Amino acid sequence: MPGSTESIFKAPAFSRGGAQAQPARRIRILGVPLDMGASRRGVDMGPSAVRVAGLEARLEALGHQVADGGNIRVEIAETQSSGNRNARYLKQIAETCAHTAEAVVKALEDGMTPLVLGGDHSLAAGSVSGVAEFYRRKKEKIGILWIDAHSDFNTPESSPSGNVHGMPLAALLGLGPEALANIFGYSPKIAPENTVLIGVRDIDAAERENIRRAGVTEVYTMRDIDERGMRAVMEDAVRAAGRGTAGYHVSLDMDWIDPEDAPGVGTPVRGGATYREAHLAMEIVADHGCMLSMEIVEVNPVIDEHNRTADLAVELACSAFGKKIL
Repeated sequence: MPGSTESIFKAPAFSRGGAQAQPARRIRILGVPLDMGASRRGVDMGPSAVRVAGLEARLEALGHQVADGGNIRVEIAETQSSGNRNARYLKQIAETCAHTAEAVVKALEDGMTPLVLGGDHSLAAGSVSGVAEFYRRKKEKIGILWIDAHSDFNTPESSPSGNVHGMPLAALLGLGPEALANIFGYSPKIAPENTVLIGVRDIDAAERENIRRAGVTEVYTMRDIDERGMRAVMEDAVRAAGRGTAGYHVSLDMDWIDPEDAPGVGTPVRGGATYREAHLAMEIVADHGCMLSMEIVEVNPVIDEHNRTADLAVELACSAFGKKIL
């Protein structure tokens, strides 16, 4: 398991060869084949695509012990009522998130690092709640690196689409919807000063206001990455997420990466991180050694090209778990 956040400031200096090797972890893979949070279907097959790309074997080749915990049970949209058009399938998504949260708590209790595979990004309300609850019982708090083209800071009142995958970070910061915000009976799950958005480039006006209302200031857009470089942004990001916390959860939406490199995603947006920028970000996460848990979401095999996006997801997971060039 990661050490205290002091290790952020004691991490080895960066070099072209990377920092020293990370200790082996015990990793539990959890699939959440959820696609009710989005308009475009297909991300429910994401967990299978990432598994087919060799996730378990490639992590084991790095020296980690890996166990696949299977999939969280998810209802099929065609058998369900979508409910309120301002937050479609909210009831079913909240139930899935509650089950996900319990599974994440159990993995941490077993001394394992949860690696959650999505599914759409609404599942993060469950995975992050699980990590936060585990550390809350230890009287500690967590941070989050939200790595995404979108801020996912809408609420049912502000959402132009009613798609719940655009609401999980708002829920985790206590803005609602209540069914997602109050998993385990309390809210918020993360303090705004430990919430970091990285690589956002598609934020609507209501989300901007919600981010301000929540008190989140650590927002690094693609312009920040363009101007400052990925290394500078990530160094600031991990320090903010880790300050005063047990460590941080990494929430990686594959649409953060430019569609040229990751074509098979739920909501592609041009102008994202390049292949090497994405790897550098994950390598820096590994260098600091304070990642408590991780999820990779929004892989959509239906629109992918020969499983390229799932294969990249596996590569990035390996970088986050310590794979080095040298």
